[in-house]
Amino acid sequence: MKTRMGLIALVASFLCVGIANANTLRVVVVQTADVSAYVKSLQEGQALLTKKGSPAHIRAWVARYAGPEAGSIVVSVEYPNLAALAKDDALFEGDAEVRAWLQGLAKIRKIVSDSIYEEAKP
Repeated sequence: MKTRMGLIALVASFLCVGIANANTLRVVVVQTADVSAYVKSLQEGQALLTKKGSPAHIRAWVARYAGPEAGSIVVSVEYPNLAALAKDDALFEGDAEVRAWLQGLAKIRKIVSDSIYEEAKP
């Protein structure tokens, strides 16, 4: 029984390591009245996060063929793994300069959804 529990724990730890090392994508769907200003602010945020040592890669997309969601802005933030996203989450809370950038974003957007995806691998 002890050996079986140890084996289960070992397999579980390997599974967790695999998940933690998968590419991770945060997808935020927003509404904004000024797409150009919003994208410019995202570019400024990308530069700020890079300066702070974040591996995040931010891109903005406009939904064209999305039914009633057409015109929505989809922001993708790609990370090398879930741990990097968690580290940035702490940065968002703890760094005054990053918080100020996020507060500026909040003035020009409404978040519709915020999701996290992990890359599917065989």
